Amino acid sequence: MKSLKILGVILILFFGIQFIPYGKNHTNPQIVEEPQWDSTKTRTTFFMLCGDCHSNETKWPGYSNIAPISWLVQNDVDEGREHLNVSMWNVQKRNNGDEAADEYEEGDMPPWIYRLPRPQTKLSTKDKEDFITGLRATFSKK
Repeated sequence: MKSLKILGVILILFFGIQFIPYGKNHTNPQIVEEPQWDSTKTRTTFFMLCGDCHSNETKWPGYSNIAPISWLVQNDVDEGREHLNVSMWNVQKRNNGDEAADEYEEGDMPPWIYRLPRPQTKLSTKDKEDFITGLRATFSKK
C-alpha cells in the first residue's frame, strides 16, 4: 500500500512539472550571418554534430517537450548559443569559434548525452581530422 502511495506521488509530481513553462520555448531565431566556411563538408559536419546547440537551426526532438528533460535540452541550447552561435556570426559579441576545434578534438563537444541517441555523430578518424582542420580554417578567418 505504501509503495502505491509513493508511486502516486511520483506520478503527480511528474505530471505537475509538465506545466512549468521553462524548456518549451522551442524557437529558432532568424539567421543573421554565418561564418565563411572553408568547405561545404565542414559546414555539413558542424550542423550534424554541433548545430542543434550552436546555431539558430535547432532540431527539437520530441523528448525536448517532456520535463525534466526539456529543461536540460533548453539549458544546453541556451548556453550553446550564448557561447558560440554560427547563425549570429560577427553580430554576437562572444563567438568563440577559435575554441571549437580544441573542444571537439579533446572530446568535450558534443557532450556524451547528445551523442548517445545520435549514432551519426561517431566519425571515422579521417573525418574527425578533416573536421578539426576545417574548423580551424573556418574560425581562424576573422
